[in-house]
Amino acid sequence: MKNKPSSILLSSAVLAISLFAASAQAAALRWGAQNDIMTLDPHSQNHATTNAILMHAYEGLTRYSDKYQVEPALATKWTFITPTQVRFELRRGVKFQDGSPFTADDVLFTFDRIRQPQGTMQIYVTGIKEIKKIDNYTIEMMLDGPSPILLRNIIDFRIMSRAWAEKNKATNTQDYKAKEDSFASRNAMGTGPYKITSWQPDQKVTMVINKDWWDARKNNVTEVTYLPIKSDPTRVAALLSGDIDLLTDLPTQDVAKLKADPKLKVVEGPEVRTIFFAMDQGSDELRGASVKGKNPFKDKRVREALNLAIDREAIKRTIMRGLSIPAGIMVAPGVNGNTSDIDMPLKPDLDKARKLLAEAGYPDGFEVPMNCPNNRYVNDEAVCQAVVAMWAKIGMKARLVALPMAQHSQIFQRFEAPLYMLGWGIATYDAQYFLQAVARTKTTGADGNFNFSKVSDAKVDQLVDAIKGETDVAKRNAMLREALLRVRDESLFIPLHHQMRPWAMRSNVDTVHRSDDRPEARFANVK
Repeated sequence: MKNKPSSILLSSAVLAISLFAASAQAAALRWGAQNDIMTLDPHSQNHATTNAILMHAYEGLTRYSDKYQVEPALATKWTFITPTQVRFELRRGVKFQDGSPFTADDVLFTFDRIRQPQGTMQIYVTGIKEIKKIDNYTIEMMLDGPSPILLRNIIDFRIMSRAWAEKNKATNTQDYKAKEDSFASRNAMGTGPYKITSWQPDQKVTMVINKDWWDARKNNVTEVTYLPIKSDPTRVAALLSGDIDLLTDLPTQDVAKLKADPKLKVVEGPEVRTIFFAMDQGSDELRGASVKGKNPFKDKRVREALNLAIDREAIKRTIMRGLSIPAGIMVAPGVNGNTSDIDMPLKPDLDKARKLLAEAGYPDGFEVPMNCPNNRYVNDEAVCQAVVAMWAKIGMKARLVALPMAQHSQIFQRFEAPLYMLGWGIATYDAQYFLQAVARTKTTGADGNFNFSKVSDAKVDQLVDAIKGETDVAKRNAMLREALLRVRDESLFIPLHHQMRPWAMRSNVDTVHRSDDRPEARFANVK
């Protein structure tokens, strides 16, 4: 065998050193939480865990910085030509993960796709009447009226490749509630910092770094594995043993122990999510209830009675181990619209609750199914069990049906749940997001697009419609307050608490705690 020239040997040595240095800097992040994603279709399900994973692969025209400031993403600049005409200059040179170019055609295609009625993401394009293409890298949004939170809304208007969707027969948004499957619900292909390489439902999601991403990187995480682990003890054991690096669903009973472990660190803060019960207030007969021929939830007195029977402080103390904020209104601290003087939880009053039920014609209460998830929110099933016991004290017989979130969501989206638990996080940090999507009468587009309890209140509708276009900050905030008080005082929903959300991680992991409970690998480093 001939000796290799010294220049080749030197080059090989340099290459080996470079590869070693790169591998030393590169890192994998294993992230555990309790519930799985619901789909890979970015326009199908407005579900925080799903959105948290998909935002690694799909991007919007705008995004949040690590300090929650709106900043450019797939758009580099926007100009309000008039209050209802906004010109966006798109980022040039961006490629989708299959190498094809990102252009204005993809934005227009995505706008049509996200508005399809079978999805639940229309809230993120609320108020946009039309998007016009000026050229390949310029678009104009034509608005129904002034939209004070437009730039926050469109963060989750995640752009999909038109060519990829057409090639793979995925131009229609997945109909999740009908248990539809599609190429887009099983595969992801965006412009984002990570490529989703696989999803094995209830097992794991895997991602690798997108080396051709347009932005400069400030992290060293090149691989991400997301592991849904329903069992509380198993999740904690996985963290303690080193099988996962980051845990974002901490069992409340283990927080103190994890904080005391020198191999771990815990970062914490409130989450902008409110846990509540929704009641079917539109059907003429309450599905599965013992009362036939009428719907007790149409009566405000019944709704108020259920509200008064709940001891939120007891839930905080015994089930949440102090890691909840008892709620009086439907948006959490940190959301524009929440003020401490109106976010005052009802004190339990069983005598008044019994009296209200009797006045409504139900002195002995009645029986009704109560649907709850058992792997989505902090201690969700345990909270539901506690509420069942509390309602029993006033004669109400709630028949608990606890299911994984994937099944639970399909049931209430088909309007088959007369009474159900939901947690609503405010992605825009503005109360309009809740009021318009959940509390407003369901019509078309974004109005009531997540109102699966058939709530309909003319005063709330009037206020929401005014809020959407009000640019005077003081007037708008006054209307947000009035609408939140109306929802509260009419007992249109039963708020339980705002979640606290501590995250635990190995001591060599650094990441930014996010109050929307969406960890981003682009902000994470593993030493």
